[in-house]
Parts: sequence; structure tokens; C-alpha cells
Amino acid sequence: MKSALEILQNYWGYTSFRKPQKAIIDSVIKGEDVVAVLPTGSGKSLCYQVPALMYEEGVCIVVSPLIALMEDQVAHLEKNGIKAIALTGYISENTLTRVFDNIKFSKKIRFLYLSPERLQNPFIQEKIKELQVSLIAVDEAHCVSEWGHDFRPAYLQIAVLRELHPEVPVLAVTATATQRVIEDIQTYLQLKAPKRFIQTLSRPNIRLKVEITQPKRDRIIALLKPLNEPAIVYAGTRKNCIRISDLLNSKGISSVYYHAGLSYAERENAFELWYSEKVRVIVATNAFGMGIDKANVRMIIHSHLPYTLENYVQESGRAGRDGLAATAIIIEDKIQVKKALESYKKTLPDAAFVRQVYDKLNQYFQITYGDLPQTPFAFDIATFCNRYTLDLLKTYHAISFLENESILRFATGRHALTQLRIKAGNTALFSYYQRNPDKEKLLKSLLRTYEGITRQFTQIDLYRIARKNEKNVSEIKRLLLDLERDVIIDLQHFQAQNYIQFLVPREDVYTWNIIKESVRQRVQHKEEKFKSVLRYIANTETCRMQQLNRYFSQAETPACGVCDVCMTKNTKEKLTDAVIRSKIVNLLQKEPLNSQDMCIALAVEEKKLLKQLEFLLDTGAIVVNSQNKYQVYES
Repeated sequence: MKSALEILQNYWGYTSFRKPQKAIIDSVIKGEDVVAVLPTGSGKSLCYQVPALMYEEGVCIVVSPLIALMEDQVAHLEKNGIKAIALTGYISENTLTRVFDNIKFSKKIRFLYLSPERLQNPFIQEKIKELQVSLIAVDEAHCVSEWGHDFRPAYLQIAVLRELHPEVPVLAVTATATQRVIEDIQTYLQLKAPKRFIQTLSRPNIRLKVEITQPKRDRIIALLKPLNEPAIVYAGTRKNCIRISDLLNSKGISSVYYHAGLSYAERENAFELWYSEKVRVIVATNAFGMGIDKANVRMIIHSHLPYTLENYVQESGRAGRDGLAATAIIIEDKIQVKKALESYKKTLPDAAFVRQVYDKLNQYFQITYGDLPQTPFAFDIATFCNRYTLDLLKTYHAISFLENESILRFATGRHALTQLRIKAGNTALFSYYQRNPDKEKLLKSLLRTYEGITRQFTQIDLYRIARKNEKNVSEIKRLLLDLERDVIIDLQHFQAQNYIQFLVPREDVYTWNIIKESVRQRVQHKEEKFKSVLRYIANTETCRMQQLNRYFSQAETPACGVCDVCMTKNTKEKLTDAVIRSKIVNLLQKEPLNSQDMCIALAVEEKKLLKQLEFLLDTGAIVVNSQNKYQVYES
């Protein structure tokens, strides 16, 4: 067996591990279960990739929540000469059989990535049972807990891997988890006396700030204008993404916007423009970011209040992964802060609204009482809300609640779906029935089941139609191809990016009585999390990093010295202007720096530093060089 350091050097080119990577790897190799809570950007993936490669044989199964995250990790492994595969999108059983046979017999594929939803497929479970598995890794493990910030019901089923391979060690990793969430991770993943590795959130190179200012847009421009490296601006809504991006472009700050309402191709294009640094700024909703591995993001701006501190830690942690100075700043105005809680409550659905959304979804997809569609439906939430005049954010929360209760699944990812339109008129259909009696029942069932199918393309549930016609899906597909050939229907197969899958039969009253109390508790839980954000915003006495560590029940740490709270305290120590100027000159004699780096190095409030920089520029003591950095003037 090769050593962990050999693997690290051979495949990644690093000469040493970060703490506590090596200790985690040692525990995994001993066969121990592990829970690792490590900050964003601390190299969590290496904690399962390295030990998996230390084993001579076997595949590491990685359960991950996002297709983009899986594809990104597979691409990185392949680039390093490591064979890996991700089960994303629609894959037929025949293709799956070939994939698993390749893993089983070639023994060259070392990593198998799949979503928790895909893991629920009995066929895939049978195939996994046949594999030699070296390690089971659960990424974003906080999703297993309903008290986490991103609960995914399918995560509760991951423990099936423990039943399929009871002796294989399990490593659960996440960036954010309170004590309660850690307990849930251990319980629901059925971990056996797991070793815990919990690293503080402290990232000394990231300066955390909160600014209550008006107008916000002027401050955003002022922050980004002098910045030459990549930045992310998080906006609360799709509309604000577009508005802020347009504003930045109009001020000469190159930017693109990114939100879930864009097509897959549009999102990929926006990301690539920013990642390749053809534009400096990406303005996004929280649909952007998980798994994004870009080292030199210098600034994260939240132009709205995050809904949870968990979200904020994840998003702000995407800055400064290269270890250099970076800033994460929340910008809000006084008026919005004052009414923030009431505004947020208005976005949370009460029980009656959740039931209304459930009823409308059944109506939207023409699902009858007692019916359970077997195939997912392509779903655009904005179109749905427009049709029924529903608030988009409130509806999104309602659908999330229904998903949390395992009533349905609302997901992003490629999925094969079928649409058709009956193009033949009544006279032509009657004549066709006489010539093709074997297809009459199918056509009539389509007409009865899907209103409007003669006027527009309509997504159909092949399983539902098969039941109505007492045939299997393969026979229905063959008959539809015959109808298309006979110019009776137009048939389309497509890949959906956003879809809804119903998980239980439509039984409105019964379904609702089961979940209504849980919905009430979830609303209360979301309110409490948002109140924690407001307390963080309002607390100007305690170091920002200390506040976050306390929220996540982590070990007490010294004050960071660089956040806005610490900076204000340092300013109160009455540093004279002359002392600050002297410190600036001494610092710049070592190397040119920008104002952001100097703020952190000198622990001086930004406004005060800028005032002294202006004085030194006016007197000719310092200059701005071609890289837009300050340096000592050399005659």
C-alpha cells in the first residue's frame, strides 16, 4: 500500500497535508467511521480521494447533492489520470449494466459519484452490492438533518449503503454543522463510534464586514471599481441579479449574472466567462457556488441579508482559497434591516398556502385523485407562479416543505422526458381508428387524459398511459413511434433541467393531515435561523468570527483582529494619523500592496487608512503603480 503522502505528491503535486487531513485519512485507513466538519476551501475532497487510492483495489462511492459538483470532481480526477464516473442524467438499465460491469471487472474506475436520489433505485443498489467497495464518502453531509440549512430527504436513505457493505468505513464531510446536525449525521448514516474532526471556521485571511449604508448600489460600485481580481455578488432575487449586473457593466465593471431561471447552457456560459476571468464579477442567487473551486476570489458581497448563517459561511468561504487577503461583506440599508424579519416572514408559507400549492401542482400536471405518476415532469417555477398568480419565493419555500416531507422531489438535473401533440383532426382520427383498431384505445386515452394535447405539445407520463392501456412502457413507446410515422402525432424526446417527481399518490386530505404540524414547525425553524442572521448583523461588540464559531458550537477562538468589529476596536485605541502613515510607509517598503491588504496587515479601519493614503499620495511619499497597488516613491 502506498503512503498517503506518496499519493498526494504523485497525483496532486502537493508536498504536505493541511491539518487535519492526514489524521482523517489515517482514521479511514484503519477502517473507522469519520465525521469531518472542515471550512469551505480546506480540501475536504482529498480526505476521501487519497485513502481510496491507497487501497490496491475497490471503488470509492461518493454520494453528492449536485450534478455540477460531481461532474467538476470527476473532471479534476480524470485530469490527474484517475478514472472516475458520475451517474448523472437519464441512463437506461442496459447502459447502467455496462457501467457497473466496467467498474466490477476492469478495476480501473476508482470513484463512483451519484446523488442520494439515484441511490434509491433498487437496480443500482443491487449493482453496488456486487462491487468491491473500498470507502463510502458522503459529501455535504449536513443535508441529512432537517435542522441543517439544506435538508434533502433522500439523504435519509443513504444508510442503505451501510446495509449493502457493512464493513466498509464511512466518511461524512461538510463545511457547516451545529452540534445537533452532527448528532443527526451520526444517527441517520448509522455511523459506528465515529471519530470527529471539527475545525473552527476561522479563515484569518478573510475579513468579515457588515455595512449598513445607503444607497447600496453606490457602495457596491465603490468596492468593485478598484478590484482587478474575481468577485462574487450575491443578490436575493433573479431580478436583482440582472439589475446589479447591468449597473456594473454600465460603470465599466465587467460582469455576468447567474440564476436558476437560466437554461443550462446559459448558466454554463456565464460561469465559464467568470471562471476564465473574461469578466471580473458574477452576480448570482444562492443557486451559484456549491463546489466552485476558484482560488483567487478576492471579494464576496452580499447585497441582501443571507437567510441563514450556514448559507453565509458557505458563500463567504468561497473567497481567498489561495490563502491571500480577501473580503466578505454584507451590505444592507437601515430601512431594509428594520423591516427584514417581517419581510422574511411574508416569504414563508403558512399551512394553508402549502396546501394551495400542492393542489395547484396536481391541477397543473393534471393528476387525478389516487394517481401516482411514475415519470417526472419538466417544471419551471416562474411559469407555474405566473399561471396561478403566486408569489415566487413563497411558492419555492412551499415546494421545499413538500419535498422535505417526501411528498415530491424538486430537482435540477438532466432527465429524459416525452412530449407529444395529436396533429390529426377529428375526421382523420375517425378514419385512422377504422384502419388501425389496435391504436384507437391509446389515442382516446391520450385525448381523455391530457387536455389541450391537440393544440400544443404536452408532457406525458408513459407509465400512466401504459396502465390505462394495460400494456408495458416498451409497447407504448412502439405504438407512439407508429403514430408518429403515420403522421397522427408529433413526438419529442428532450432532457429537462428542472423537474418535479411526485412520490406519493394524490390523496389530498390524508396527505395534508400527516404533514401540516411538521410544516408549522419548519416555518418556526426558518424564522429562528433568520433571527440568528439579524443578531449577527446587529452585534457590533463581538468579533464576527467568534460569533460564527459560537453559533456552530465550536471551540472559542481569539478575536480575528481584521473584521469590522475588531477594526473599530483598534481604531478606538486612538492611533494617531502620523503613526498610521509611518506604519503604511514601513509596510510598503517591503512590497507594493492594495488598500485591502494593508487594512488587514495593519488592523486599521478602511476609511481611516484611505484618508492617510490620500495624504501620502498628495505629499508624493507614495504612488500607485501599473498594477493599481501602492508603493513607496523612488526618485
